[in-house]
Amino acid sequence: MKALIYFISFFGPVILMAQSLEQEIQSYRDKQIQEMVKDEFGPLRKDQVEFVSFYPAKRDYVVTASVEQLFNEPTFRMPTYDGTSNEYKRFGFLNFELNGKKYKLTAYQSVALFQNATYKNHLFVPFMDNSTGETTYEGGRYMDLSIADIKDGKIKVDFNRAYNPYCAYSNGYRCPQPPKDNILNAAIEAGEKKYKGPKNERNVNKSTAKNFNDFEKSLINGADENSLMHVYKVTDEKELAVLKKPSEDIKFDDPLLDKLAARMLLTVKDPEHAGVGIAGPQVGINKNVIWVQRLDKKDEPFEFYLNPKIIWRSKLTRQGAEGCLSIPDLRQDVKRSYAIKLQHIDRQGNVKEELIEGFTAVIFQHEVDHLYGILFPDRIEESTKVEFEPLRDKVEFLIQKGSIRP
Repeated sequence: MKALIYFISFFGPVILMAQSLEQEIQSYRDKQIQEMVKDEFGPLRKDQVEFVSFYPAKRDYVVTASVEQLFNEPTFRMPTYDGTSNEYKRFGFLNFELNGKKYKLTAYQSVALFQNATYKNHLFVPFMDNSTGETTYEGGRYMDLSIADIKDGKIKVDFNRAYNPYCAYSNGYRCPQPPKDNILNAAIEAGEKKYKGPKNERNVNKSTAKNFNDFEKSLINGADENSLMHVYKVTDEKELAVLKKPSEDIKFDDPLLDKLAARMLLTVKDPEHAGVGIAGPQVGINKNVIWVQRLDKKDEPFEFYLNPKIIWRSKLTRQGAEGCLSIPDLRQDVKRSYAIKLQHIDRQGNVKEELIEGFTAVIFQHEVDHLYGILFPDRIEESTKVEFEPLRDKVEFLIQKGSIRP
């Protein structure tokens, strides 16, 4: 009897702690799943929840990390799996031990989020490990931490809370790629496993689109529809802030769309600085609107697009010179996907999709980048961090003599 009492008194708290951890993690996971399936616009369908699985909660994967905070860090663009990128800055290093070995991860702050009071303390920790592509999602996993939880230079890191990005379940999301510094030489057998269900196509939620705000209305109505608009330049600090700000979807029936479209078209065709495309931010309008010259169509018309998204990009890449109305006196070679699949909204509110290739695909990529606050020098810098294999000895591209060359 004494032995039984000793067993209960000694091991009882350990059993309760394990149960508490399991309950805590299960509640966390249940909330995550509920958030993903709450409506038709989420990444996961209710009948696909059975394909979501996790490692059992393990206390060994709850570690205490020392925080080495970084100061005066520059912002940088973290590539996303949809071919775009988001602005982040490094907050600090998380140094910890796991199974007797020392490791380090970098925690990041989203430039778009930390300016919002609700997310000012949010830390983003994307990572890959030796389980990536085997038992866990090939694109890596994420963890969320809070600056408010740092006590005496330390923070709890619970790998049981590691979760898959939405890209694991559905196309159409902008999921950051874990940087090379956050690839661990360890198998993190905790948190969410690889999703084994069918992959979805993200539904277009037209209800999130907005009308022009008062400032945008004033710009559009600042002159009649036969007047050019001022082109924002990177050389002006305030205008650069607009060019680097991500834009919002616009309602397809906003009454000022026609006037904006007319003035933007005059601006891009202005003989003083004629271009082959222009985006809303370039005239001070942070809404998802672009004009593109369709060099792939008869008579090469300019066409206006609402809420364009590139939902697929070819691995085949072309390199060619690009310039920009917003970056005076600069023309450089940029690597772009040779072909894309474009999704947009027509003026009746219908969702349209189209495959586009060649130089016209390049124009679309350049203009859609503007809507995410990405400028073509960002693309040049990004490509220096990626290794490309030339195909000159494998395939030859030709063009009919006399054709217009980009």
